[in-house]
Amino acid sequence: MLSYAGMTPSGRRYFEEIEVGEEFESPGRTVTETDIVLFAGLSGDYNVLHTDAEFMKKSIFGERIAHGLLGLAIQSGLFYRTGRVFATLAFVGLKWKFKGPIKIGDTIRLRTRVASKRETGKTDRGLVVVERTVLNQRDEVVQEGETELMVERRPA
Repeated sequence: MLSYAGMTPSGRRYFEEIEVGEEFESPGRTVTETDIVLFAGLSGDYNVLHTDAEFMKKSIFGERIAHGLLGLAIQSGLFYRTGRVFATLAFVGLKWKFKGPIKIGDTIRLRTRVASKRETGKTDRGLVVVERTVLNQRDEVVQEGETELMVERRPA
């Protein structure tokens, strides 16, 4: 288990405090019809996959599904609900796969593992790669990938 002694006052962990191989999981979050409707309005993506219940009854999914990018956005929030918040300065990169649908009423959670970390040419920051797996309530992988985060180093 990690010790949180010496963390930043806000609970954010510096680059030096993050260990390669550490794993953690978020609590669940149920995706609602309201989430999908609001995301369609925000993004402008009114594709029938997300907005036409009658059309989708005849689809391979049998019902409307959430936008893939909505699932990606929700997992970002779930990362911070793990309680293992990094002193992130920037979101640098993303490799992502959409493996299965997220349906209305699905409860998703995030499982993560710190895959690697490396110093940069700047003494005040480092890069951390985090493997992320989004699972539904049946433990099916619906999304997975890696994110690269620029994380603040402990001030001298």
